[in-house]
Amino acid sequence: MRSARTLIRFVLPLLLASVALDPGLVRAADPPAKAVVAPELARFNDLLAGLAESVKPPIVHVRVRRAAVTKDKDEPEGEPRRASGSGFIIDPAGLIVTNAHVVEGATAVEVRLFDGRRFLAKVLGKDNRVDLAVLKIDGAQGLPVLALGDSNRIRVGEFVLALGHPFGLEHSVSFGIVSRLGQPLTVAAPGFDFIQTDAAINPGNSGGPLVNMAGEVVGINSMAARNGSIGFAIPSNLVKMLVPQLVAKGQVEWGWLGVSISEVSEDDLGRLKLTEAKGVLIRAVMAGEPAEQGGVKANDVIVSVDGTPLDGPRDLQRVVSSTPVGKRVRVVLLREGKQTEVDVTIGRYRDPEPEKK
Repeated sequence: MRSARTLIRFVLPLLLASVALDPGLVRAADPPAKAVVAPELARFNDLLAGLAESVKPPIVHVRVRRAAVTKDKDEPEGEPRRASGSGFIIDPAGLIVTNAHVVEGATAVEVRLFDGRRFLAKVLGKDNRVDLAVLKIDGAQGLPVLALGDSNRIRVGEFVLALGHPFGLEHSVSFGIVSRLGQPLTVAAPGFDFIQTDAAINPGNSGGPLVNMAGEVVGINSMAARNGSIGFAIPSNLVKMLVPQLVAKGQVEWGWLGVSISEVSEDDLGRLKLTEAKGVLIRAVMAGEPAEQGGVKANDVIVSVDGTPLDGPRDLQRVVSSTPVGKRVRVVLLREGKQTEVDVTIGRYRDPEPEKK
């Protein structure tokens, strides 16, 4: 036991001294080495951060006041309800786009700019079918703007940024990709392909821009599902088409035929005397509406409108809805297997009457 104690007494100090003299034995105590980032990733990181900063100034916070709701007419009116959303400036004179549902039922709309200034905004027009609205603020000139890009050129897999004020958190940015191009969650949208993205879109993001890597707006964030994990945006080309109407008329005049439609199935081929499942099957025709007046009948299969071929129902919806009201179009259809043509004057779509409670 004594020899062991003697060994510890004399050897341990020598070991400690050698550790102190040999820096190679104390590397664990050195400061950690600086992390090395691949040049390509570092550059992408810098570019992405720079892009996010550059597109923030035109983003606005839209604050809405709505009338208080009372369950009984004899109850005193309560406090006004408040809500908020996002928008962005498209004209330096103060033209702003957002979602229709953001300003629905508003008694007052306030816009807060990136620099903190606040302005009362006027709703120039809105369309519930696509969920788009245009606002105007006065007294501000030379405002920063975001350019509307070409949504027809966007591809699935492209990187995008979603900007806005989710949950009231101002100037928030989320990053993702274009997940899909196609039908949105709502059936009211008239046949246009909406942009699906996995960039986080949450309450308050509504009306904010979806931006590509060139800093162009390719969509307007409109709706989300599954707690924001799936988002949809109105394509920018549709916005370009609708904004002039909203500014000039306060509403969009959508084309209308007055028919119930579906795809042509394999089961329909025999009874309709068709050779292929192509075109749009007319299930029913509404009395007194443009299709009936033009001679379209149930069980007709429409294959083209004014020279535009139709593969399915959404093609017909898109073509008809974007055709000016009052225009006469040539409709090519198959009736009992034989091709025929009729002329139809496009009518005006009317929003469905709200259900009575």
